[in-house]
Amino acid sequence: MGTLPIDEVYDELRRIAAGYVRREKHQSVQATDLVHQAYLRLAQDPHGRWNDRTHFLALAAIAMRRLLIERARARGAAKRGGDAMRVTFDEALPVAGADDQLDLMALDRALTSLAAHNADHARVVELRYFGGLTIDETAEVMGTSPATVKRHWTIAKAWLLRELEQGTR
Repeated sequence: MGTLPIDEVYDELRRIAAGYVRREKHQSVQATDLVHQAYLRLAQDPHGRWNDRTHFLALAAIAMRRLLIERARARGAAKRGGDAMRVTFDEALPVAGADDQLDLMALDRALTSLAAHNADHARVVELRYFGGLTIDETAEVMGTSPATVKRHWTIAKAWLLRELEQGTR
């Protein structure tokens, strides 16, 4: 555990944030602002709970997701029936439907439900989809084998797709 200088991870954080912002329907924040807000949240953690660069990037990506969800909730609370934040679900986790976008709030609800059923499956989704980690990087962060991560990823995708499809009916 320790601290990482921002210059060691900044470019990668910007790449992750740019992906979020690009998929966001409302474009409510710039990638740079999202990076700074997430980094500040992580820097305020007195325990520095990351093991290495990869683990830090995964935690930062999750922090960015939470920041965007907080923004979506605030926007929805600001006006009755407010527009939901929508993001494009990448090709690794496709969603059936007329448009190629996914409601981030619906994904968050489905992911929370998945975590209640199987925390490891939900963690794999957070690290792979939101954190942008590879199978090997996810296995390293989780302390498991790549084969286990692949299995969890396959099951989690199917579970989430079913949940999201049921939510649109």
